[in-house]
Amino acid sequence: MKMALQEMDLEQKKQTRFNTKHFVFACAVFASLNSVLLGYDVGVMGGAIIFMQQDLKISEVQVEVIVGILNIVSLIGSLAGGKASDTIGRKRTMAFGAFIFQFGVIVVTIAPNFGILLIGRLVAGIGIGFAVLIVPIYIVEISPTTSRGLLTSFPEIFINFGILLGYVSSYVFRGLPVNINWRIMLGIGIIPSVFIGFALLVIPESPRWLAMNNRIDEARLVLLKTNDNEMEIDERLNEIRKVALNANDARLVWKELVNPTPGVKRMLIAGCGIQCFQQITGIDAIVYYSPMIFKSAGITGNSRLLGTTMAVGFTKTFVIVVAIVLIDRIGRKPLLYVSTIGMTLCTLSLGIAFSVLKNSSIGMESVVVFVCGNVGFFSIGIGPVCWVLSSEIFPLRLRSQASAIGVVGNRVISGIVAMSFLSIARRITMGGVFFLFAIISGFSVLFVHKCVPETKGKSLEQIETIFQSARRELEIEEQRLVMSKSKY
Repeated sequence: MKMALQEMDLEQKKQTRFNTKHFVFACAVFASLNSVLLGYDVGVMGGAIIFMQQDLKISEVQVEVIVGILNIVSLIGSLAGGKASDTIGRKRTMAFGAFIFQFGVIVVTIAPNFGILLIGRLVAGIGIGFAVLIVPIYIVEISPTTSRGLLTSFPEIFINFGILLGYVSSYVFRGLPVNINWRIMLGIGIIPSVFIGFALLVIPESPRWLAMNNRIDEARLVLLKTNDNEMEIDERLNEIRKVALNANDARLVWKELVNPTPGVKRMLIAGCGIQCFQQITGIDAIVYYSPMIFKSAGITGNSRLLGTTMAVGFTKTFVIVVAIVLIDRIGRKPLLYVSTIGMTLCTLSLGIAFSVLKNSSIGMESVVVFVCGNVGFFSIGIGPVCWVLSSEIFPLRLRSQASAIGVVGNRVISGIVAMSFLSIARRITMGGVFFLFAIISGFSVLFVHKCVPETKGKSLEQIETIFQSARRELEIEEQRLVMSKSKY
């Protein structure tokens, strides 16, 4: 009888664990639908600008502005999103961002000229800013420690999925009249917003936000649904409440960020630095302008250009799936090493291909291979790991505002690169641009080595301790080196 009860208890625990994992997984998926908005825009613009330029008779500089302005203006949404998410909650902030983006897409779709098109892109960019900030924060706050890396990489997965959908959309609608096809391509971006509305009816509010607002019973209920170890729930809730006591004074938060302690300074360098390196290495320019890059390599015809571009989307999507399997198994830092070193080699090879093998069959094939290789190495490491790290390294009291700073840097750099890529390529050649990206990627390897710690398998509170104790560990290491030298 006793053995039977033990077996029933064990079976019940297994079922609870099964239900918890599936619930957390569903929450991460539904929240990540916001990231499809950004991904689709990045992917579809590569093809849409070809036909948009023909229809509206816009110049190359105006193309750069239309492509890049969305990322520049998204800083408004990211800065506002940090405050909004602390005030009205993570869920409502996601909903508000999706609504703004949807309105912007409608304006773009009906735009009769460059001016209206620009207004629509400005509005859509603000909505994107909300989404790219709040989704990783929400996921990291509902995720158990053991699967936080996997789940927090979901936004990057859905960005890649959105990019692939954008490429497919460009290819499918390429045959329609030029005054219609690009409008349909961009207009389809509204569809994910409908699913987001349904998703927000299903997912719970962040337990950390609930605790910050003294809604302790609701926070406990969410933790019971997202944590399969009941023994840890009270302990984790107490930790959240303890930190949340000092999390509500925005002035103190910004004061700490402007004049940080050594530990917080190291967090800001790691979190904001990885966000900036993710974009300054040129990924968005490569994805946005893939058709033009391939055209410069000698590939001709819209069908061939857009078809080849789809290979980029499939590569990114496939590799990101591999990354989510590895991120909680082998850790964040090894993936970052593989990613940054691989991107350095691929961009260097692209520089050589454009400079030495230009307009030859082997040159065209090399460009396609190394572009796909570059986006693949990006997706195996710095793509998803960037969002995981920048969401998990900051303590609760600073998380929204500190993450907003990193996202602003990420989006602004992305916009600057996208708005200047074609102009710079015209001045220093396409090969020169990729040599420049190779140099920057090389610096990203050094940054990962010096500034990014391993956070795999550690609770959010333990991660904070790593940064706080980093100075002491450095002092101990320096003492060891001095002692070892003194022996000789």
